[in-house]
Amino acid sequence: MQKVLIANRGEIAIRIIRACQELGLKTVAIHSTADRDSLHAKFADESICIGPGPSGLSYLHIPSIMSAAEISGVDAIHPGYGFLAESSEFARVCADYGITFIGPTPQQIQQLGNKVNAREVAIKAQVPLLPGSPRKVERDEAMAIADAIGFPVIIKAAAGGGGRGMKVVFAREDLVQQLAIAEQEALRGFGCGDCFLEKYLLAPRHIEVQIIADQQGNYRHLGERDCTLQRRHQKVLEEAPSPVLTPAERQQVAAYALALVQASGYQSLGTVEFLYEAGKFYFMEINTRVQVEHPVTEMVTGLDLVKEQILIAQGASLGFSQEEVSSTGHSLECRVNAEDPVSFAPWPGLVTAYHEPGGPGVRVDSMVYTGYRIPSLYDSMIAKVITFGRDRSECIVRMRRALREMKLEGIRTNIPFHLRILDHEDFLANRYATNFLQELSKQA
Repeated sequence: MQKVLIANRGEIAIRIIRACQELGLKTVAIHSTADRDSLHAKFADESICIGPGPSGLSYLHIPSIMSAAEISGVDAIHPGYGFLAESSEFARVCADYGITFIGPTPQQIQQLGNKVNAREVAIKAQVPLLPGSPRKVERDEAMAIADAIGFPVIIKAAAGGGGRGMKVVFAREDLVQQLAIAEQEALRGFGCGDCFLEKYLLAPRHIEVQIIADQQGNYRHLGERDCTLQRRHQKVLEEAPSPVLTPAERQQVAAYALALVQASGYQSLGTVEFLYEAGKFYFMEINTRVQVEHPVTEMVTGLDLVKEQILIAQGASLGFSQEEVSSTGHSLECRVNAEDPVSFAPWPGLVTAYHEPGGPGVRVDSMVYTGYRIPSLYDSMIAKVITFGRDRSECIVRMRRALREMKLEGIRTNIPFHLRILDHEDFLANRYATNFLQELSKQA
Protein backbone atom coordinates (compact mmCIF):
# COMPACT_ATOMS: atom_id res chain seq x y z
CA MET A 1 0.00 0.00 0.00
CA GLN A 2 1.49 3.31 -1.10
CA LYS A 3 -1.34 5.69 -1.97
CA VAL A 4 -4.74 6.08 -0.30
CA LEU A 5 -7.84 7.86 -1.57
CA ILE A 6 -10.06 9.25 1.19
CA ALA A 7 -13.69 8.84 0.12
CA ASN A 8 -15.00 11.40 2.57
CA ARG A 9 -14.82 15.04 3.66
CA GLY A 10 -14.46 17.26 6.72
CA GLU A 11 -12.68 16.42 9.94
CA ILE A 12 -12.60 12.65 9.41
CA ALA A 13 -10.89 13.11 6.02
CA ILE A 14 -8.24 15.25 7.72
CA ARG A 15 -7.88 12.67 10.49
CA ILE A 16 -7.24 9.93 7.91
CA ILE A 17 -4.76 12.09 5.98
CA ARG A 18 -2.75 12.62 9.17
CA ALA A 19 -2.66 8.88 9.91
CA CYS A 20 -1.52 8.14 6.35
CA GLN A 21 1.22 10.75 6.57
CA GLU A 22 2.56 9.15 9.75
CA LEU A 23 2.61 5.78 7.99
CA GLY A 24 4.45 7.23 4.97
CA LEU A 25 1.46 6.86 2.61
CA LYS A 26 0.54 9.35 -0.12
CA THR A 27 -3.02 10.69 0.00
CA VAL A 28 -5.67 11.72 -2.50
CA ALA A 29 -8.62 13.83 -1.41
CA ILE A 30 -11.88 13.94 -3.31
CA HIS A 31 -14.19 16.92 -3.00
CA SER A 32 -17.40 18.34 -4.41
CA THR A 33 -17.61 21.80 -5.94
CA ALA A 34 -19.04 22.99 -2.61
CA ASP A 35 -15.91 21.73 -0.82
CA ARG A 36 -13.36 23.24 -3.17
CA ASP A 37 -11.88 25.35 -0.36
CA SER A 38 -12.10 22.69 2.34
CA LEU A 39 -9.09 21.80 4.50
CA HIS A 40 -9.03 18.15 3.51
CA ALA A 41 -8.61 19.19 -0.12
CA LYS A 42 -5.68 21.42 0.90
CA PHE A 43 -3.94 18.91 3.20
CA ALA A 44 -3.80 15.89 0.87
CA ASP A 45 -0.99 15.30 -1.61
CA GLU A 46 -3.53 15.40 -4.44
CA SER A 47 -7.08 16.67 -4.69
CA ILE A 48 -9.73 15.77 -7.27
CA CYS A 49 -13.18 17.31 -7.77
CA ILE A 50 -15.70 14.52 -8.33
CA GLY A 51 -18.94 16.41 -8.89
CA PRO A 52 -21.41 19.07 -7.77
CA GLY A 53 -22.39 19.80 -4.17
CA PRO A 54 -25.23 17.34 -3.50
CA SER A 55 -23.76 14.18 -1.96
CA GLY A 56 -25.72 11.92 -4.31
CA LEU A 57 -23.74 13.44 -7.18
CA SER A 58 -20.38 13.42 -5.43
CA TYR A 59 -19.56 11.65 -2.14
CA LEU A 60 -22.18 8.96 -2.71
CA HIS A 61 -21.53 8.58 -6.44
CA ILE A 62 -19.44 5.44 -6.75
CA PRO A 63 -18.55 5.80 -10.49
CA SER A 64 -17.09 9.28 -9.89
CA ILE A 65 -15.08 8.09 -6.89
CA MET A 66 -13.69 5.10 -8.76
CA SER A 67 -12.79 7.31 -11.72
CA ALA A 68 -10.79 9.50 -9.34
CA ALA A 69 -9.15 6.38 -7.91
CA GLU A 70 -8.12 5.19 -11.39
CA ILE A 71 -6.85 8.59 -12.49
CA SER A 72 -4.73 9.04 -9.37
CA GLY A 73 -3.43 5.47 -9.32
CA VAL A 74 -4.30 4.67 -5.71
CA ASP A 75 -4.09 1.16 -4.32
CA ALA A 76 -6.40 1.70 -1.32
CA ILE A 77 -9.52 3.63 -0.35
CA HIS A 78 -10.50 4.71 3.17
CA PRO A 79 -14.24 5.46 3.46
CA GLY A 80 -14.19 7.24 6.85
CA TYR A 81 -17.65 7.24 8.43
CA GLY A 82 -21.02 8.10 6.91
CA PHE A 83 -21.51 8.30 3.15
CA LEU A 84 -20.29 4.95 1.70
CA ALA A 85 -18.44 3.70 4.78
CA GLU A 86 -20.92 0.86 5.38
CA SER A 87 -21.82 0.17 1.76
CA SER A 88 -21.10 -3.45 0.85
CA GLU A 89 -21.57 -2.47 -2.79
CA PHE A 90 -18.78 0.13 -2.55
CA ALA A 91 -16.45 -2.37 -0.85
CA ARG A 92 -17.25 -4.91 -3.55
CA VAL A 93 -16.55 -2.42 -6.35
CA CYS A 94 -13.20 -1.59 -4.75
CA ALA A 95 -12.35 -5.31 -4.76
CA ASP A 96 -13.39 -5.60 -8.41
CA TYR A 97 -10.98 -2.75 -9.26
CA GLY A 98 -8.17 -4.43 -7.33
CA ILE A 99 -8.15 -1.63 -4.76
CA THR A 100 -7.92 -2.37 -1.03
CA PHE A 101 -10.97 -1.22 0.92
CA ILE A 102 -9.78 -0.12 4.36
CA GLY A 103 -12.46 -1.85 6.37
CA PRO A 104 -14.13 -5.25 6.64
CA THR A 105 -15.00 -7.47 3.69
CA PRO A 106 -18.10 -6.79 1.56
CA GLN A 107 -19.66 -9.95 2.97
CA GLN A 108 -19.11 -8.83 6.56
CA ILE A 109 -20.55 -5.38 5.86
CA GLN A 110 -23.60 -6.96 4.27
CA GLN A 111 -24.05 -9.43 7.11
CA LEU A 112 -23.51 -7.05 10.02
CA GLY A 113 -24.56 -3.71 8.50
CA ASN A 114 -28.09 -5.01 8.17
CA LYS A 115 -29.55 -4.94 11.67
CA VAL A 116 -31.84 -7.92 11.10
CA ASN A 117 -28.90 -10.05 9.96
CA ALA A 118 -26.80 -8.76 12.87
CA ARG A 119 -29.49 -9.88 15.32
CA GLU A 120 -29.18 -13.38 13.87
CA VAL A 121 -25.43 -13.31 14.53
CA ALA A 122 -26.12 -12.16 18.10
CA ILE A 123 -28.49 -15.09 18.64
CA LYS A 124 -25.79 -17.46 17.35
CA ALA A 125 -23.25 -15.89 19.73
CA GLN A 126 -25.72 -16.10 22.66
CA VAL A 127 -25.65 -12.35 23.18
CA PRO A 128 -28.86 -10.97 24.76
CA LEU A 129 -31.34 -9.05 22.62
CA LEU A 130 -34.42 -6.99 23.29
CA PRO A 131 -37.66 -8.71 22.21
CA GLY A 132 -38.33 -7.90 18.57
CA SER A 133 -39.38 -9.18 15.18
CA PRO A 134 -37.13 -12.02 14.02
CA ARG A 135 -36.80 -10.51 10.53
CA LYS A 136 -38.06 -7.54 8.55
CA VAL A 137 -41.62 -6.80 9.52
CA GLU A 138 -44.50 -6.73 7.04
CA ARG A 139 -47.31 -4.25 7.60
CA ASP A 140 -49.99 -6.93 7.89
CA GLU A 141 -48.13 -8.66 10.75
CA ALA A 142 -46.75 -5.61 12.55
CA MET A 143 -49.67 -5.21 14.94
CA ALA A 144 -49.58 -8.79 16.18
CA ILE A 145 -45.81 -8.63 16.74
CA ALA A 146 -46.08 -5.28 18.55
CA ASP A 147 -48.85 -6.61 20.80
CA ALA A 148 -46.69 -9.61 21.66
CA ILE A 149 -43.68 -7.41 22.45
CA GLY A 150 -45.72 -4.82 24.32
CA PHE A 151 -45.86 -1.08 23.72
CA PRO A 152 -43.90 1.14 23.45
CA VAL A 153 -42.00 -0.29 20.49
CA ILE A 154 -39.39 1.20 18.23
CA ILE A 155 -39.31 0.82 14.45
CA LYS A 156 -35.80 0.63 13.02
CA ALA A 157 -34.48 0.62 9.46
CA ALA A 158 -32.66 -2.66 8.86
CA ALA A 159 -29.98 -0.95 6.77
CA GLY A 160 -29.94 2.37 8.56
CA GLY A 161 -28.54 4.48 11.35
CA GLY A 162 -28.33 8.03 12.63
CA GLY A 163 -32.02 8.15 13.52
CA ARG A 164 -33.34 7.87 9.95
CA GLY A 165 -36.08 5.29 9.53
CA MET A 166 -36.46 5.15 13.31
CA LYS A 167 -39.81 5.79 15.01
CA VAL A 168 -40.92 5.27 18.60
CA VAL A 169 -44.56 4.17 18.86
CA PHE A 170 -46.40 4.44 22.17
CA ALA A 171 -49.96 3.91 20.96
CA ARG A 172 -51.37 0.98 19.01
CA GLU A 173 -53.33 3.20 16.63
CA ASP A 174 -50.13 4.94 15.44
CA LEU A 175 -48.18 1.84 14.48
CA VAL A 176 -49.21 1.31 10.85
CA GLN A 177 -48.78 4.95 9.89
CA GLN A 178 -45.38 5.25 11.61
CA LEU A 179 -44.18 2.04 9.98
CA ALA A 180 -45.08 3.40 6.54
CA ILE A 181 -43.20 6.65 7.28
CA ALA A 182 -40.17 4.76 8.57
CA GLU A 183 -40.08 2.55 5.47
CA GLN A 184 -40.12 5.59 3.19
CA GLU A 185 -37.37 7.31 5.18
CA ALA A 186 -35.27 4.16 5.08
CA LEU A 187 -35.76 3.75 1.34
CA ARG A 188 -34.73 7.35 0.68
CA GLY A 189 -31.82 7.28 3.07
CA PHE A 190 -30.35 3.82 2.49
CA GLY A 191 -31.92 2.43 -0.67
CA CYS A 192 -33.63 -0.27 1.38
CA GLY A 193 -37.05 0.13 3.01
CA ASP A 194 -36.87 -2.95 5.24
CA CYS A 195 -37.71 -2.24 8.89
CA PHE A 196 -38.07 -4.31 12.03
CA LEU A 197 -39.67 -3.87 15.46
CA GLU A 198 -38.02 -3.93 18.85
CA LYS A 199 -39.11 -3.30 22.42
CA TYR A 200 -38.43 0.33 23.37
CA LEU A 201 -36.71 1.01 26.68
CA LEU A 202 -37.76 4.30 28.24
CA ALA A 203 -34.58 5.22 30.11
CA PRO A 204 -31.54 3.10 29.19
CA ARG A 205 -27.88 3.97 28.89
CA HIS A 206 -26.16 3.58 25.52
CA ILE A 207 -22.91 1.63 25.82
CA GLU A 208 -20.64 0.69 22.94
CA VAL A 209 -17.49 -1.46 22.83
CA GLN A 210 -14.61 -0.70 20.49
CA ILE A 211 -13.31 -3.87 18.88
CA ILE A 212 -10.47 -4.53 16.47
CA ALA A 213 -9.57 -7.71 14.56
CA ASP A 214 -6.90 -8.59 12.02
CA GLN A 215 -6.98 -10.89 9.01
CA GLN A 216 -5.19 -13.65 10.91
CA GLY A 217 -8.08 -14.25 13.33
CA ASN A 218 -6.77 -12.19 16.26
CA TYR A 219 -9.26 -9.89 17.93
CA ARG A 220 -9.29 -7.52 20.89
CA HIS A 221 -11.63 -5.16 22.67
CA LEU A 222 -10.38 -1.66 23.50
CA GLY A 223 -12.85 -0.86 26.25
CA GLU A 224 -16.24 0.80 26.18
CA ARG A 225 -17.68 4.25 25.57
CA ASP A 226 -20.80 5.81 27.03
CA CYS A 227 -22.85 7.47 24.29
CA THR A 228 -26.06 8.02 26.25
CA LEU A 229 -26.28 11.77 25.58
CA GLN A 230 -28.20 11.90 22.31
CA ARG A 231 -30.65 14.22 20.64
CA ARG A 232 -33.06 12.70 18.11
CA HIS A 233 -30.92 9.52 18.09
CA GLN A 234 -27.82 11.56 17.20
CA LYS A 235 -24.93 11.42 19.66
CA VAL A 236 -23.92 14.76 21.16
CA LEU A 237 -21.36 13.98 23.88
CA GLU A 238 -19.45 10.76 24.47
CA GLU A 239 -17.06 9.57 27.16
CA ALA A 240 -14.72 6.72 28.00
CA PRO A 241 -14.84 4.73 30.11
CA SER A 242 -18.53 4.60 30.99
CA PRO A 243 -19.05 6.11 34.45
CA VAL A 244 -22.04 3.87 35.12
CA LEU A 245 -20.55 0.37 34.81
CA THR A 246 -19.02 -1.74 37.54
CA PRO A 247 -15.78 -3.65 36.77
CA ALA A 248 -17.77 -6.87 36.43
CA GLU A 249 -20.26 -5.26 34.02
CA ARG A 250 -17.37 -3.82 32.02
CA GLN A 251 -15.94 -7.32 31.58
CA GLN A 252 -19.36 -8.71 30.70
CA VAL A 253 -20.13 -6.26 27.90
CA ALA A 254 -16.62 -6.70 26.46
CA ALA A 255 -17.13 -10.47 26.44
CA TYR A 256 -20.43 -10.05 24.56
CA ALA A 257 -18.70 -7.85 21.96
CA LEU A 258 -15.88 -10.33 21.43
CA ALA A 259 -18.36 -13.18 21.10
CA LEU A 260 -20.01 -11.33 18.23
CA VAL A 261 -16.65 -10.68 16.57
CA GLN A 262 -15.74 -14.35 16.83
CA ALA A 263 -19.13 -15.54 15.57
CA SER A 264 -18.94 -13.32 12.49
CA GLY A 265 -15.24 -13.76 11.69
CA TYR A 266 -14.97 -9.98 11.61
CA GLN A 267 -11.80 -8.12 10.58
CA SER A 268 -10.90 -4.42 10.84
CA LEU A 269 -12.05 -1.76 13.28
CA GLY A 270 -15.65 -1.90 14.48
CA THR A 271 -18.05 -1.01 17.27
CA VAL A 272 -20.63 -3.17 19.02
CA GLU A 273 -23.49 -1.14 20.51
CA PHE A 274 -25.69 -2.09 23.47
CA LEU A 275 -28.50 -0.67 25.55
CA TYR A 276 -27.99 -1.02 29.30
CA GLU A 277 -30.73 -0.89 31.90
CA ALA A 278 -31.05 -2.31 35.42
CA GLY A 279 -27.76 -4.17 35.20
CA LYS A 280 -28.57 -5.89 31.88
CA PHE A 281 -27.15 -5.40 28.38
CA TYR A 282 -29.09 -5.74 25.12
CA PHE A 283 -27.38 -5.89 21.75
CA MET A 284 -28.34 -3.13 19.29
CA GLU A 285 -26.04 -3.18 16.26
CA ILE A 286 -22.52 -3.43 14.91
CA ASN A 287 -20.98 -0.47 13.12
CA THR A 288 -18.50 -1.76 10.54
CA ARG A 289 -16.36 1.40 10.41
CA VAL A 290 -14.47 3.94 12.45
CA GLN A 291 -16.80 5.90 14.75
CA VAL A 292 -17.09 9.67 15.14
CA GLU A 293 -16.28 9.21 18.82
CA HIS A 294 -13.16 7.07 18.35
CA PRO A 295 -10.87 9.78 19.86
CA VAL A 296 -12.05 9.16 23.43
CA THR A 297 -10.86 5.56 23.15
CA GLU A 298 -7.56 6.77 21.70
CA MET A 299 -7.10 9.14 24.63
CA VAL A 300 -7.55 6.51 27.35
CA THR A 301 -5.72 3.65 25.60
CA GLY A 302 -2.93 5.55 23.83
CA LEU A 303 -3.68 3.69 20.56
CA ASP A 304 -4.11 5.35 17.14
CA LEU A 305 -7.21 3.55 15.87
CA VAL A 306 -7.07 4.89 12.32
CA LYS A 307 -3.44 3.81 11.90
CA GLU A 308 -4.32 0.38 13.31
CA GLN A 309 -7.20 0.14 10.85
CA ILE A 310 -4.88 0.91 7.93
CA LEU A 311 -2.23 -1.55 9.13
CA ILE A 312 -4.84 -4.33 9.31
CA ALA A 313 -5.87 -3.57 5.72
CA GLN A 314 -2.19 -3.95 4.77
CA GLY A 315 -2.27 -7.46 6.25
CA ALA A 316 -0.44 -6.72 9.50
CA SER A 317 -1.20 -8.69 12.66
CA LEU A 318 -2.30 -6.91 15.80
CA GLY A 319 0.81 -5.82 17.63
CA PHE A 320 -0.56 -6.13 21.15
CA SER A 321 -2.26 -8.71 23.32
CA GLN A 322 -5.53 -8.20 25.21
CA GLU A 323 -3.54 -8.02 28.44
CA GLU A 324 -1.49 -5.15 27.02
CA VAL A 325 -4.61 -3.05 26.39
CA SER A 326 -5.07 -0.74 29.34
CA SER A 327 -7.30 2.23 30.06
CA THR A 328 -5.98 5.21 31.97
CA GLY A 329 -7.88 8.32 33.06
CA HIS A 330 -11.05 9.65 31.48
CA SER A 331 -11.95 11.30 28.18
CA LEU A 332 -14.89 13.33 26.86
CA GLU A 333 -15.83 14.37 23.33
CA CYS A 334 -18.22 17.19 22.46
CA ARG A 335 -19.47 17.40 18.88
CA VAL A 336 -19.49 21.04 17.81
CA ASN A 337 -22.23 21.67 15.25
CA ALA A 338 -22.97 24.73 13.15
CA GLU A 339 -26.47 25.17 14.50
CA ASP A 340 -28.54 27.42 16.71
CA PRO A 341 -28.05 26.29 20.34
CA VAL A 342 -31.76 26.68 21.17
CA SER A 343 -33.71 25.72 18.04
CA PHE A 344 -30.93 23.44 16.70
CA ALA A 345 -31.59 24.77 13.19
CA PRO A 346 -28.51 24.39 10.93
CA TRP A 347 -26.46 27.58 10.69
CA PRO A 348 -24.04 27.40 7.74
CA GLY A 349 -22.13 30.47 6.60
CA LEU A 350 -18.83 32.32 6.66
CA VAL A 351 -16.52 31.80 9.63
CA THR A 352 -15.16 35.30 10.21
CA ALA A 353 -12.85 34.30 13.07
CA TYR A 354 -11.73 30.93 14.45
CA HIS A 355 -9.61 30.05 17.46
CA GLU A 356 -9.00 26.54 18.76
CA PRO A 357 -8.61 25.85 22.48
CA GLY A 358 -5.41 24.33 23.84
CA GLY A 359 -3.62 23.54 27.06
CA PRO A 360 -3.13 20.27 28.95
CA GLY A 361 -5.43 17.42 27.97
CA VAL A 362 -7.17 19.17 25.06
CA ARG A 363 -7.44 17.89 21.47
CA VAL A 364 -9.46 19.36 18.60
CA ASP A 365 -10.37 17.51 15.39
CA SER A 366 -11.71 20.23 13.11
CA MET A 367 -12.42 21.19 9.51
CA VAL A 368 -12.68 24.95 10.13
CA TYR A 369 -10.45 27.97 9.54
CA THR A 370 -10.97 31.72 9.45
CA GLY A 371 -12.55 32.62 6.11
CA TYR A 372 -14.03 29.16 5.52
CA ARG A 373 -17.64 29.10 4.36
CA ILE A 374 -19.53 26.17 5.88
CA PRO A 375 -21.79 24.67 3.17
CA SER A 376 -25.44 23.90 3.82
CA LEU A 377 -25.42 20.58 1.98
CA TYR A 378 -23.85 18.31 4.56
CA ASP A 379 -23.93 17.30 8.21
CA SER A 380 -23.67 20.28 10.56
CA MET A 381 -20.80 18.87 12.64
CA ILE A 382 -17.70 21.01 12.07
CA ALA A 383 -15.39 20.05 14.94
CA LYS A 384 -14.89 17.70 17.87
CA VAL A 385 -13.39 18.91 21.13
CA ILE A 386 -11.81 16.08 23.11
CA THR A 387 -10.41 16.34 26.63
CA PHE A 388 -8.46 13.97 28.86
CA GLY A 389 -8.07 14.01 32.61
CA ARG A 390 -6.87 11.82 35.44
CA ASP A 391 -10.53 11.29 36.35
CA ARG A 392 -13.98 12.33 35.14
CA SER A 393 -14.05 15.51 37.25
CA GLU A 394 -10.78 16.85 35.83
CA CYS A 395 -11.90 15.89 32.33
CA ILE A 396 -15.15 17.87 32.70
CA VAL A 397 -13.31 20.92 34.07
CA ARG A 398 -10.97 20.85 31.08
CA MET A 399 -13.88 20.50 28.66
CA ARG A 400 -15.59 23.55 30.14
CA ARG A 401 -12.38 25.53 29.80
CA ALA A 402 -11.79 24.34 26.24
CA LEU A 403 -15.30 25.17 25.04
CA ARG A 404 -15.10 28.65 26.55
CA GLU A 405 -11.75 29.22 24.82
CA MET A 406 -13.07 28.11 21.45
CA LYS A 407 -14.09 31.03 19.23
CA LEU A 408 -16.24 30.60 16.14
CA GLU A 409 -17.51 33.95 14.87
CA GLY A 410 -19.87 34.58 11.97
CA ILE A 411 -22.00 31.51 12.65
CA ARG A 412 -23.89 29.97 15.57
CA THR A 413 -22.82 26.75 17.25
CA ASN A 414 -24.13 24.37 19.91
CA ILE A 415 -21.28 25.21 22.31
CA PRO A 416 -23.68 26.97 24.74
CA PHE A 417 -25.80 23.80 24.80
CA HIS A 418 -22.75 21.70 25.63
CA LEU A 419 -21.89 24.05 28.51
CA ARG A 420 -25.43 23.63 29.86
CA ILE A 421 -24.93 19.86 29.86
CA LEU A 422 -21.55 20.12 31.57
CA ASP A 423 -23.00 22.33 34.31
CA HIS A 424 -26.10 20.23 34.91
CA GLU A 425 -26.24 18.52 38.30
CA ASP A 426 -27.63 15.29 36.86
CA PHE A 427 -24.78 15.01 34.36
CA LEU A 428 -22.22 15.73 37.07
CA ALA A 429 -23.82 13.16 39.37
CA ASN A 430 -24.12 10.60 36.54
CA ARG A 431 -27.94 10.49 36.84
CA TYR A 432 -29.17 10.46 33.26
CA ALA A 433 -30.43 8.24 30.45
CA THR A 434 -31.03 8.52 26.71
CA ASN A 435 -34.03 10.86 27.26
CA PHE A 436 -31.92 13.41 29.20
CA LEU A 437 -31.24 15.83 26.33
CA GLN A 438 -34.83 15.72 25.17
CA GLU A 439 -35.92 16.98 28.57
CA LEU A 440 -33.05 19.51 28.74
CA SER A 441 -34.01 20.93 25.34
CA LYS A 442 -37.52 21.64 26.63
CA GLN A 443 -36.06 23.78 29.42
CA ALA A 444 -34.31 26.19 27.02
